Amino acid sequence: MKKQDLSRVRNIGIIAHIDAGKTTTTERILYYCKMIHRIGEVHEGAATTDWMEQERERGITITSAAITARWPRDGVDYKINLIDTPGHIDFTAEVQRSVRVLDGGVVVFDGVAGVEPQSETVWRQANRYNVPRICFVNKMDRTGADYDRVIGMIRDRLAANPVPIQIPWGAEDRFRGVIDLLNMRAVSWTDALGEAAEYHEIPDDMQEAAEAARATMLEAIVETDDDLTMKYLEGEEITVDELIEALRQATLRSDAQPVLCGSALKNKGIQPLLNAVIDYLPSPLNVPPVRGVDPDDEDVTLERSSSDEEPLSALVFKIVTDPYVGRLSYVRVYSGVLESGSSALNPGKRNKERIGRMVRMFADRREDIERIGAGDIGAILGLKNTFTGDTLCDGDHPILLETIQFADPVIQIAIEPKTQADQDKMTDALQKLAEEDPTFRVTSDSQTGQTILAGMGELHLDIMVDRLKREFKVEANIGKPRVNYRETITRPTDVDYTHKKQTGGSGQFARITIEVEPGAPGTGLVTEDEIRGGAIPREFIKPTFQGVEDAIQSGVLGGYPVVDVVVRLVDGKHHEVDSSEMAFRTAGSMAMKEALRRGSSVLLEPIMKVEVVTPDEYLGAVQGSLASRRAAIQSMEQVAGAQNISAFVPLSEMFGYSTELRSVSQGRANFSMEFDHYEPLPSNLAEKVMKGEG
Repeated sequence: MKKQDLSRVRNIGIIAHIDAGKTTTTERILYYCKMIHRIGEVHEGAATTDWMEQERERGITITSAAITARWPRDGVDYKINLIDTPGHIDFTAEVQRSVRVLDGGVVVFDGVAGVEPQSETVWRQANRYNVPRICFVNKMDRTGADYDRVIGMIRDRLAANPVPIQIPWGAEDRFRGVIDLLNMRAVSWTDALGEAAEYHEIPDDMQEAAEAARATMLEAIVETDDDLTMKYLEGEEITVDELIEALRQATLRSDAQPVLCGSALKNKGIQPLLNAVIDYLPSPLNVPPVRGVDPDDEDVTLERSSSDEEPLSALVFKIVTDPYVGRLSYVRVYSGVLESGSSALNPGKRNKERIGRMVRMFADRREDIERIGAGDIGAILGLKNTFTGDTLCDGDHPILLETIQFADPVIQIAIEPKTQADQDKMTDALQKLAEEDPTFRVTSDSQTGQTILAGMGELHLDIMVDRLKREFKVEANIGKPRVNYRETITRPTDVDYTHKKQTGGSGQFARITIEVEPGAPGTGLVTEDEIRGGAIPREFIKPTFQGVEDAIQSGVLGGYPVVDVVVRLVDGKHHEVDSSEMAFRTAGSMAMKEALRRGSSVLLEPIMKVEVVTPDEYLGAVQGSLASRRAAIQSMEQVAGAQNISAFVPLSEMFGYSTELRSVSQGRANFSMEFDHYEPLPSNLAEKVMKGEG
């Protein structure tokens, strides 16, 4: 099989807030790349990448879909591995794992709404993994679309450096196309499917605006390159190729983000976006070597470059249970080659996996392949013990890549099968769903015997229950949603604890002194070793803190996990014979439990950042509805004839809110929410929760 030219490969994701037009944009990309022969619309339930029944019914993306397409440019075919990600916050894990393995991103913004809450979330995720990105301001044909306002929001809210390389030609219902600022020409699409771009002289009424925008673009680009800055200051002519190369390098460093515009639904602006993907986003050769650690010594850092000649290193970033072929493991190969019939080491689990059938994915369709080379994305069938975040590598040159971190679930429901036959099917089905989605957790309540499902929101759990019924034919009764509370302390305390046990022969002895105080919100558990003079030997420090970690899994009020505490180990004693790791672990656990009792523990509830967009005439009713749900309104902003309300609301108050909002606004308002932080629960409500009434 011919080795591919990595400079002609792009691994990109389409990421954005819900309803910004990601899937519609993806559908056009597939059509113009000749991967599909008919454009499917999201609102008709016919989009290629929205292949699940639940996605087509609701008109939203639930699971990220991977597609491989080819885009011809200047006589050369470029291969684009594209992932269309969800925009709803309940499915943020899909974005997280996609961003982890992508080289570049196309961030889609609604031309009217601009930067929305989930836009900020996906931008932060891309920042975390240092993913270069370009911006596409979509829906320029909509009433209220404002290109300049969106660019200002990208700069202010995302602390980014947007560089517009286009401006819109016309606006709202008169949107015709774009003005290309690099080549100073107007581009329009007049045929129904937007296949043939037409190039024009810039109209007289747009000339002044175009020249001003080009001057601004020129300054923004030359600022990123010292050589171009000198040429610019000396008045020398700067070529278009020089501008593109300088902007490409700035984009690869994440110092700038090219901005384009269009209307995916009206088939305008997609081909220039594809050209921008080739021009500005990295190939696997442009990204730094992937870093990992030696599985036998995590202090040793290892690197692998994007080359077929390097030892194999690959990351499994997604698991899908396919009803026809079983478990599919999506994999990004960073170095070396995965070949059908070979074997690879899973260094985290210390076992070998046989690589059987491999496929290239086209949403829910598959094409068999024999190899996945460096820099490429594909899927493997039949891996037995390898799941999301696991590494596959060369057994003779092991490397452990950084895994993918996911947020903890914030909401849970109880589920009971209707019959014994359903019980057997449900256990197997829930295991498969939990393997697919790391933010979906399944546990058993030892007191009630119920099965508890935990997830990121009502919609997340609703989809999972729906999949249980449809895909796995499991009938079950569902309990009311419950909130995942947390506990923390409110005042500093210290505990001197001695663990002493004599049982004939060597006993158990450990004495420790810990100081415990409230930590900053969001910090979880912070441990500090302040032992001096060898009061406790080094080998017993780690077990002591492990005991502390054991204790905070279940607090002293309602048995909820404890967060945001600082624990300092300041003193202690040991016995030459009777002290052991287990003795100090027990001491750490018991001392921490005592500290929680003394530290005036309180319950914390999850607070959601909620954004409501409502027509002006329903503003009062919407505000009243929020106030009744203990909302703290942060801001209100007028946007194109509507009010954008931003508020913090306890998750426990948001159940059923979508129905109420539709009712008070006659179905014209919409909202989005994402987890933001934990706050102390008011004492009257905390009492109810601890009595099991909340």
